[in-house]
Amino acid sequence: MELPKKKSGNSSGSRLPRKAHLVLRRIEPWSAMKFSFVVSLVCFVVLFVAVAVLYGVLSALGVFDSLVDLVNQLGKGEQGQQSLPIDIASWFEPVRILGYTALIGAVNVVLITALATLGAVIYNVAADLVGGVEVTFSEAE
Repeated sequence: MELPKKKSGNSSGSRLPRKAHLVLRRIEPWSAMKFSFVVSLVCFVVLFVAVAVLYGVLSALGVFDSLVDLVNQLGKGEQGQQSLPIDIASWFEPVRILGYTALIGAVNVVLITALATLGAVIYNVAADLVGGVEVTFSEAE
């Protein structure tokens, strides 16, 4: 039994890569919202872990203790009494630092999700006016 032979259009046997011209006319806002929510949630987790690790390293190196001592020395009056009524040590507690990080991260999740959804809606309005974005895909050689 004989297999059929391939016919080639040119003598070298190679062919040009195929190309596809597509137009992105609409981005579904619900899909953009879900995707941006998941991405911003992952960024929130990365931010929280990075701040926690950085806080642990700085705390282990004694940076916060040095800052508290420096502020306390600068705040002493002439007779040695404490002239600043501020408890600077409470500013560097891990609960406070990580709490503010969680608050900022949660606000970022909400804002990024809302802005991405609004961006999808604005893109759809603009695409209705001008026809969308043309994209050309081609095969890898």
